[in-house]
Amino acid sequence: MTRFKAKKHYFCIMISNFSTRLERWYETYGRDLPWRKTCDPYLIMLSEFILQQTQIVQGMSYYLRFAERFPTAQSLAEASEEEVMRMWQGLGYYSRARHLHAAAKQIAEAGHFPKDYSFVRALPGVGDYTAAAIMSFAFGEPYAVIDGNVQRVLARHFGITEPVDSSQGKKLLRALADEMLDIKRPALYNQAIMDFGACLCKPTSPLCETCPLAETCQALSTHQVDKLPVKSKRTAIRDRFFTYIYTRTADGKTLLHRRGGGDIWQGLFEFPMIESDCKLTSKQVDEFIHASLVKVSVNVKVELLAQGICHQLTHQRLHADFYCLTLPFADEKMQGQWVEESDLDRYALPRLLEKLLEKLPMN
Repeated sequence: MTRFKAKKHYFCIMISNFSTRLERWYETYGRDLPWRKTCDPYLIMLSEFILQQTQIVQGMSYYLRFAERFPTAQSLAEASEEEVMRMWQGLGYYSRARHLHAAAKQIAEAGHFPKDYSFVRALPGVGDYTAAAIMSFAFGEPYAVIDGNVQRVLARHFGITEPVDSSQGKKLLRALADEMLDIKRPALYNQAIMDFGACLCKPTSPLCETCPLAETCQALSTHQVDKLPVKSKRTAIRDRFFTYIYTRTADGKTLLHRRGGGDIWQGLFEFPMIESDCKLTSKQVDEFIHASLVKVSVNVKVELLAQGICHQLTHQRLHADFYCLTLPFADEKMQGQWVEESDLDRYALPRLLEKLLEKLPMN
């Protein structure tokens, strides 16, 4: 056997051992999750949309509620956007809900969920990872998934020092992921490597002492476990200052606005709000209320309920103050929509506003 053939032979053995050990580990320690008990591509897609940017412990209840209320793509397609957004409330990243709804409409229009990668990949909100997950989990097609967990496992085990968010790093990981994939059992392998990264090869405090791949892990042998994977890009955090003015009447009405596009929380409802470059003083808020919000000359009561509430988004940090403005009656000239306070739970609100409502005294 030539030197080249010997290296190739060794590499093939390593690939086989890598996938086999991962799969054996998963069969013993893999998590018992409801979406893993179905091959329905719609339900698998639903779980993947929910789990984008969401921890499993939080996403589980949302998945079960959505699957019960909308068991098919057709049932979700027929729902109103308001209902979908309301059910999504609290999960954040609301564009996922709109994309999920739009994808369900396209599937319903097709009459079924096609076993076609190009169709799946073209669905709204579906990227390379989600398409590979649907194709492998639902249809058993050999598409390797790459998420943060997979990146970490591959980068550590094979000692990849290229930044995983660089074009070169992405190419290298894609080629390696495709090479490692168990093409005979792609669903099992993909679930195994993702669970392995989430539960054992964790971002911090990985369980190297019990790792079935420890013998061949390059990061472990070179003492680089805490240094891999490498990331080159760091997105700056933007600070934003919101002053919310919960406007209510003596007979139990409140004023809502619907947020437009091009910013966070598109399509969700909120209370009258001032965005500023820094925290506003009570005097500035009072001046805004009398100059821009209240359109008639009436006695009003303004009360500060909470201040300095911090709400973290991926690349934004929101600082919120919460005031309550009480009016004797609903002024129809005020911009927005007057609704009954008792009906507020029918409207999809950002999680931040849910937190602020906990500060609101009973009327």
